[in-house]
Amino acid sequence: MRMLGRILRVTALVILVAVPAAAQDKWPSRTITIVGGFPTGAGTDIYSRMLAEPLSRALGVPVIVDNKSGAGGNVGSEFVARTRPDGYTLYFGTAGTHAINVTLYGKLPFDVIKDFTHISILGDVPNIMIVNPKVMPNVESCADVMRLAKEKPGQLKYASTGNGASTHLAGAIFTKMSGLQIEHIPYRGSPAAMNAMMSGETQLMFHQSLTVMGPIKQGTFKPLAVTTKKPIAALPDLPTVEKACNLPGYESTTWYGLFGPANLPDPILRRLNQEVVKIVSAPDFQKKLNELGITPMWSTPEEFRKKNEEDIVAWRKVVQDVGAKLD
Repeated sequence: MRMLGRILRVTALVILVAVPAAAQDKWPSRTITIVGGFPTGAGTDIYSRMLAEPLSRALGVPVIVDNKSGAGGNVGSEFVARTRPDGYTLYFGTAGTHAINVTLYGKLPFDVIKDFTHISILGDVPNIMIVNPKVMPNVESCADVMRLAKEKPGQLKYASTGNGASTHLAGAIFTKMSGLQIEHIPYRGSPAAMNAMMSGETQLMFHQSLTVMGPIKQGTFKPLAVTTKKPIAALPDLPTVEKACNLPGYESTTWYGLFGPANLPDPILRRLNQEVVKIVSAPDFQKKLNELGITPMWSTPEEFRKKNEEDIVAWRKVVQDVGAKLD
């Protein structure tokens, strides 16, 4: 009887140890949620939905998008940082949420490196300098904007999607390098900022390409320059800000990337990275991204983490130079 009891105890122990491993082996077995830190219709929302469909097919389970916007993406970031690392909750982050906000906000309730698992970078995202042709019919180039700004110092206004957003910093770098007096007007997200441009409340904006490509093609906004070092595939004839505005060294781009909570099991991490890289590197997916002004990118988890760490340092200098700060 003693021997039988000992055998039963050992068997029970083996079963208890095996259950978590078996559960992990079955991943994924239910819906995966990609959390976004910005509102529906934002660039992150558009890209995450583009990614969710092929990722769902690859993993064989539904993949949905749930936006938890607020505080420059910090609401969504904190939610995922505090989530169980089981592979069912991911985060669609940006250079804003994971590099800029570190300096922009006095203190974050999470660590952008230690509290996340880096899965893969997803693309390089430029801003496009735009005006409303109905509001500024005589503006055809960056040189025209600069001339008007000199003639009417402090009267021109540029919109952004919020204090410290890439749309703000791109404009702040422009005004600092050019020495022009153009007032910054922050709005709560892209729709509000674009409405301000439509109404003439603001005259200028540096907007992320993904969200504004449609209005540009429709003629709602006129593109004057792109914030990258080189022209982008979506608008190959559009000059860079550096060249069009005669501002040597000007550049302002951000990235998108996929994260999980810290301590994501390695088998799940490697599977996610494998599938995401396969999707983003596919010719048809790259074509879609290029049409939206995004330069497709992918990486190993280790490469992505290193890029994130380097960009915290790079953006710290930019944020401090332009004097942006939030509490």
